[in-house]
Amino acid sequence: MAVKSVWQYYVPAADVLRLLDLFRRMVNDSLRIGLLNNASSLRRLSLLSYNQLARYHSPSYYKLCAISRAAGILAARNKSARRGYPTRTPYAVKPQLVSCYGFKITNDGLEIPVSRGKRFSIPLTTHTLQVISQSGVKVRSFTLTQNKLCLCIARDVPMIECVSTVGVDRNLRNLTVGNDDQTRHYDLSKSVRIAGTTRIVASFRRNDDRIRTRIASKYGERRTSRTSNLLHNATKTIVAVAVQRRTAIVLENIGGIRSLYRKGNGQGRRYRGRVNGWSYYEAQRQIEYKARWAGLPVIRLSRSETRGSSVTCPRCGERLQSDKRLERKLWCGRCRIVMDRDRVAAINLARRGRVRFARSQPLVRIEAQGGAVEAVKGNPTPTVIPGVDAPKLTHQTKS
Repeated sequence: MAVKSVWQYYVPAADVLRLLDLFRRMVNDSLRIGLLNNASSLRRLSLLSYNQLARYHSPSYYKLCAISRAAGILAARNKSARRGYPTRTPYAVKPQLVSCYGFKITNDGLEIPVSRGKRFSIPLTTHTLQVISQSGVKVRSFTLTQNKLCLCIARDVPMIECVSTVGVDRNLRNLTVGNDDQTRHYDLSKSVRIAGTTRIVASFRRNDDRIRTRIASKYGERRTSRTSNLLHNATKTIVAVAVQRRTAIVLENIGGIRSLYRKGNGQGRRYRGRVNGWSYYEAQRQIEYKARWAGLPVIRLSRSETRGSSVTCPRCGERLQSDKRLERKLWCGRCRIVMDRDRVAAINLARRGRVRFARSQPLVRIEAQGGAVEAVKGNPTPTVIPGVDAPKLTHQTKS
């Protein structure tokens, strides 16, 4: 089942604002009870907290949702503690309401109960109605803040039968997508300029730490929204083209890449800050949920399968050599050609993902001459003939 969300702004009423603050206090009470009794599972926290929340005049299913919200916060805190990260005492600050019960969509609006026998209707925008009215879409839950409504929607999507794979190479300034047939660059250099400008503005000194935090938070949110929009446009096109060509998307595993850019590794402070500020996982997150919503398979390679994808020659398999004069281009000593490292990585990722994709496909039984034999569709690793089957991405060097 594919899941995503759609949100819009709305104008709250006084009863809704009171309900949001009431829900926040119920979450904090559940958190307090869970910390006192060392309880983080939903079942135990419900047994301990439900009777304690009886003093709140709220619909009963909001109490269950508040307990569920608190259980999720406590589980995330315990997970961070197990990983060795420093944790604080959890406390809900912003008024909000999260529920999967009691709501219904009627007359182009979302009706939610605010008290016994009283309901409040939120008009839905044209975009929201268009999204939730798609075939097979079901609204599972809603989240309310002081001025924003978010609907969680889901649908069962039949998987697309893919005929090939396409690799996605993530870089600081671009996304490169391609396979043996063709490759394409998606320029993201504007996000680097946005991050650099935000870092300069956020570094201004203020006498009050609260003002400094507020200014940095404001520009940080603006930076996140602008870079997310750039990634949204790129990933939307990537998934749309992959659906049209029926190609599964192959993603690399670059977890732990930040350890390469720590203090003492030989890089400058500005360069380390620029690379460590790169949201490399956001592109993967957007591609995965959009592909899942379209029914497109996504293949995640392991770290060992990802290793060497950008420095292995797609023609002969030899290790490519670097040259500072060639910038992001590498050359092969055996083939005597120069290739772009991003395109090389995309091609190698597509090939390695094709092997994984072929292994996951069911075997096809073929009846021949009264006997049954098994065969696999296609050849997952076709033989590459140098100069013939290699992609047209190279430049011949002078020998």
